[in-house]
Amino acid sequence: MEEEDRIEESSGAKLASPSYSGGGELRWVDGSEVDSDSPAWWPIADDDSKGGYGSLRSRLVKKPKRVDSFDVEAMQIAGAHGHHSKEFSTWSTLALAFQTLGVVYGDMGTSPLYVFSDVFSKVSITSEVEVLGALSLVIYTIALIPLAKYVFVVLKANDNGEGGTFALYSLICRYAKVNVLPNRQPADEQISSFKLKIPTPELERALSIKEILERTSSLKTVLLLLVLMGTSMVIGDGILTPAMSVMSAISGLQGEIPGIGSNAVVVISIVILVGLFSIQRFGTGKVGFMFAPALALWFFSLGSIGLYNLVTYDITVVRALNPAYIYFFFKKNSTDAWPALGGCVLCITGAEAMFADLGHFSVKAIQIAFTCVVFPCLLLAYMGQAAYLMKYPGSAGRIFYDSVPAALFWPVFVIATLAAMIASQAMISATFSCVKQSMALGCFPRLKIVHTSRRLMGQIYIPVINWFLMTMCIIVVSIFRSTTDIANAYGIAEVVVMMVTTTLLTLVMLLIWQTNLFLALCFPLVFGSVELTYFSAVLSKVLEGGWLPLVFATVFLTIMYIWNYGSVLKYQSEVREKISMDFMLELGSTLGTVRVPGIGLLYNELVQGIPSIFGQFLLSLPAIHSTIVFVCIKFVPVPVVPQEERFLFRRVCPKDYHMFRCIARYGYKDVRKEDHRAFEQLLVQSLENFLRKEAQDSALDIKLKEMDLDSTSVSSRGSGKQNASGNNELLIPLMQDNRLDEAATSTSEEASSSALPSSVISKEDPSLEYELSALREAMNSGFTYLLANGDVRAKKNSFFLKKLVINYFYAFLRRNCRAGTANMSVPHRDILQAGMTYMV
Repeated sequence: MEEEDRIEESSGAKLASPSYSGGGELRWVDGSEVDSDSPAWWPIADDDSKGGYGSLRSRLVKKPKRVDSFDVEAMQIAGAHGHHSKEFSTWSTLALAFQTLGVVYGDMGTSPLYVFSDVFSKVSITSEVEVLGALSLVIYTIALIPLAKYVFVVLKANDNGEGGTFALYSLICRYAKVNVLPNRQPADEQISSFKLKIPTPELERALSIKEILERTSSLKTVLLLLVLMGTSMVIGDGILTPAMSVMSAISGLQGEIPGIGSNAVVVISIVILVGLFSIQRFGTGKVGFMFAPALALWFFSLGSIGLYNLVTYDITVVRALNPAYIYFFFKKNSTDAWPALGGCVLCITGAEAMFADLGHFSVKAIQIAFTCVVFPCLLLAYMGQAAYLMKYPGSAGRIFYDSVPAALFWPVFVIATLAAMIASQAMISATFSCVKQSMALGCFPRLKIVHTSRRLMGQIYIPVINWFLMTMCIIVVSIFRSTTDIANAYGIAEVVVMMVTTTLLTLVMLLIWQTNLFLALCFPLVFGSVELTYFSAVLSKVLEGGWLPLVFATVFLTIMYIWNYGSVLKYQSEVREKISMDFMLELGSTLGTVRVPGIGLLYNELVQGIPSIFGQFLLSLPAIHSTIVFVCIKFVPVPVVPQEERFLFRRVCPKDYHMFRCIARYGYKDVRKEDHRAFEQLLVQSLENFLRKEAQDSALDIKLKEMDLDSTSVSSRGSGKQNASGNNELLIPLMQDNRLDEAATSTSEEASSSALPSSVISKEDPSLEYELSALREAMNSGFTYLLANGDVRAKKNSFFLKKLVINYFYAFLRRNCRAGTANMSVPHRDILQAGMTYMV
């Protein structure tokens, strides 16, 4: 072991000791010793480990392993950036609340255009029971789902201010190791936006759920499928929302202008949709300023017209606040009332946007806008329509425009059309964002992403998705030709997304919030039962058009799962076939070839180890670059990674090899829009900082040995380490490893050494200047991007279904997705590619 320790000091490598008795197979990974399996739980035997708390403590702390230099570096970098939750003044919050009207509530705000029309297409109005019953259903649906569920509960489950299905999934991924790719590192937990909550020691339920999730692969798959299903339905919403909103607004022309029939409405709707999707490439920044004022005017029109109708026609419809009318409604219309629920659910379309668009605003802003503006205006609008129907039940087919006073028809028509376009724009942008997040998590084929704003990173445009949505919208409008038929398809997508959110949030309550079991189960029992009721109602319309979102969801779910399945198998194949450190040491510093000036950036997906594609380059090229950097672009389950925490470096092999590992970390909301030249400069600058820090640490270690500290100070420092570990165990997050405690102690010791004389700090490794000059010389000679042009094939002994999925479907997606070189915007003259076949 003494010889191995010397190897570690010179090269950062450490051979696995034959005497190691821990569980799991040991393998070389960048010269460090890691387990291929999860480390065993390590019970702590001390005075505090008596009773149930000892069991909890033993499950919180894992068996310590060798501290990875990535972990120490990550802890030091994280201290440079404080990530704070968004805090706004009162006026800023009110301004944001006003802006949410144009982004968040466009879809829900346009629902009065078609809700009662769809409800009373299933149920005929024969008495006031139908009107009051439908109104009561709408009132309590809005009060229960958007108000009670989203405003007061779901919005609190944000991920550092980000919302949506992927935000919930990333929260769960941080507390339990259920990541899409098995590339989790303790260093990721030091990102300032990770923000793990501290578990309650007396509650073991959260740990039990965590261990079950990590141990059961089938549950991981189910969780992933849930998230992908929600994403697929959001994409389906991106097709149905523009078609439904625009057609509902334009249908007001029927009956107002002679000669305007359904064919004309279809043609005008298609023209507007083509124009709407054609301007997407310019971004919404130039017209976004008018969204909020336009929707504010729309909500004011809804509220004022509703109040006018309520006072003018029948104010007694306020009796619908009595939920007993829901019972009367179902009792009188036992057969038709159930399908009519599919129309009632349309009043909460867009409720998920309150959570999904949270990243652009704040929780308080969304809560204020809904409770003070949206909710009362919608209630007045529906009550006003119900009052009009009490006197004119024959107007149910086009109740919205018939209830508008004649003098206000054209202004309201213009505002309604504008509101429909804004609602469509918000859903299209949400679809782009959702696809981008799916790509970041490795669940969607790579596509071209265009950034339409230099100021706002969230404004993106995906051409392929845009033209696909436009084509599907035109087909939907052309086939269905009426809002009633489109509504049959519209409700399914909305309800499924809400059910996915309910399921994931329940898991967050049990795993992360550690909510009381009774309260945690009440959430899915109350809201889940309501959503299941609506889901059963909309499923009854599958044959009448409800099949459409199911087809969309199935297609996109299949694409995303196949892509994820193939990507995971490819990553596992790379891990199995990585080059051993023994082989690299045998090659020597020349790597068995000629080293020429320049920096070679070898892109791969491994967070540790030398990829097998590097061996292909050594065999294929007559020479290799003087400096090699293995670059891993890694997406971590946080919204944004601060720029100063982007890169982590580690040396691979001894110093004279000039080989490094670089992990570039991005969050699922991060936008990789930096030019490749800027990326190169940032990478080299970070590498220089790493070399200086490494030399400084080496000098400090040598000086400490020369000082020959007495045994008393060594003993006290060791005692302090144990005390620190003992104290930190009480605060350790659910997934944190004891290795980080040791890393923290190591970091604190280095920090305390700053009290040493400045001459000690400034003393650097004599080879540092040589390494820096060699790095600068290599940089001046240019960068070359070494990429793998890999093919993934199923093994011959694989099942037929696996061969079909990998060899045909996954291969088709890889051939037609955007190439990695295009994503990096690197000139072709700077790229070298080597062929590689991965057998999975």
